[in-house]
Parts: sequence; structure tokens; C-alpha cells
Amino acid sequence: MLDLILAIAHHLLIFGLFAVLLIEFILVRPGMDRAAVQRVAGVDLSYGVMAGLILVIGFARAIFAAKGWDYYAHNGFFWAKIITFALIGLLSVTPTLRYLRWRKSGALPGAAEIASVRRLLHAQLGLFPLLLVFAAAMARGYGDFA
Repeated sequence: MLDLILAIAHHLLIFGLFAVLLIEFILVRPGMDRAAVQRVAGVDLSYGVMAGLILVIGFARAIFAAKGWDYYAHNGFFWAKIITFALIGLLSVTPTLRYLRWRKSGALPGAAEIASVRRLLHAQLGLFPLLLVFAAAMARGYGDFA
């Protein structure tokens, strides 16, 4: 039962994270006002919380659930998924710092800053399908290098 609960939580969080990232992409656009800056900063906070929960639940799943750590530790697709998730996380740092700065300063972001943040959000969205590809391959036993 633990395996099922962890799998459901992990999948819901991954899809939720994608939804939150898409909301950020929609909110960050030319002509943002102070209210939009506040909204995107709040949405980004939920993005960080969800990402943290994904890591905790994902590793709990890998260690304690049905297949166990030995299955994942020797799977190239597992590590590709982890690296992709880490890359998405690294790409999210700059937007988060910008949102915090915009909110703290009260200054509205300029067109160049918005374009820069949108490129980073777009890159994160573009990497997301790889997580699903790697997860599907891993779940079907591909990628074992033991």
C-alpha cells in the first residue's frame, strides 16, 4: 500500500509542478503590474514547496517502495531523470530571485527582464517531457547498467 500512496503522491506533485510552472509562464508577460508581480511570487513559492516534496517523496519511493534502491541506483534513466529535474531546478533559480527582487523593490520589471525570465521558464517547460520519457523507460526496466 505504501508503494501505491507514494506513487500517487509523486505523480500528482509532478503534474502539479508542471501546472504551476505553466501558470508562471502565463503570468510573466510584458506589462506586468504590482499585483501580477505579487501573484507570480506567490505562485513561485508553491513551485519551490512542490519541488521539495517531489524530492522527498521520490526518494522515499525509491528507497522504501516496491522496487527498492538497488533497482534505481543502477538505472541510467533514473539518473537521467534526476539530472533533468536538477537542471529544471537550476533554471528556476534566476526567475525566483527576480520575482523576489521585483516584489521587494516595488519596481516593475522591464521588457528585457521579462523576456529573460520567460526564456528560462520556456526552457524549464521544454525539459519537462524528458522527465516523463525517462520515468516511463525506467518503469519498464530499461536503463539497467548493473
